Amino acid sequence: MCAAKVERVAKLSESDVAELCDAASLAILDGGGFGWLEPPPRQTLEAYWRGVMLVPERELFVARLNGVICGSGQLVVPPKNNEAQKHSSALQHGFTAPWARGHGVGRMLTLEIELQARRRRIRVMNLDVRETQTGAIRLYKELGFTHWATHPHYAFVRGKWTPGLFFFKNLQETEAPPTKLPMPQAAPE
Repeated sequence: MCAAKVERVAKLSESDVAELCDAASLAILDGGGFGWLEPPPRQTLEAYWRGVMLVPERELFVARLNGVICGSGQLVVPPKNNEAQKHSSALQHGFTAPWARGHGVGRMLTLEIELQARRRRIRVMNLDVRETQTGAIRLYKELGFTHWATHPHYAFVRGKWTPGLFFFKNLQETEAPPTKLPMPQAAPE
């Protein structure tokens, strides 16, 4: 049985940074790398993760499978001077390393980020994803996100345009996920 857990990270250890870089590189190579098409140099990835921790409007969540970081996502809120949109947030840069898929960590990450948004009294969660990320699209639809628009020139990948899908979830009109998330079942071998 695989043990999966999700946590909000307030500080990254050196091993956390290394595991995030490894998991992100594998996700990027598999086509889901929050904008990167090829893994950047290691020092660029390390600087990226350390930089995330410095932005007050970002909260980093990581998923661990058997103690190893296998994915992450970020809750992004507007800066304090944006009163008109203080009710909204974005789920950004979510990914699961290919080796960890099938264990429910993407679902756990999304639900934990949603719970944190609800605790912050956020009313709406937004996200966007490339049309090619069919697993993520299926997950977001299953979790009650509404697809509201498609941008035909969202990303330029391997010499051609890839559409992007935009989703939102009204957190006031939907039921909150349980505060204690069930452990995912291991994928069949």
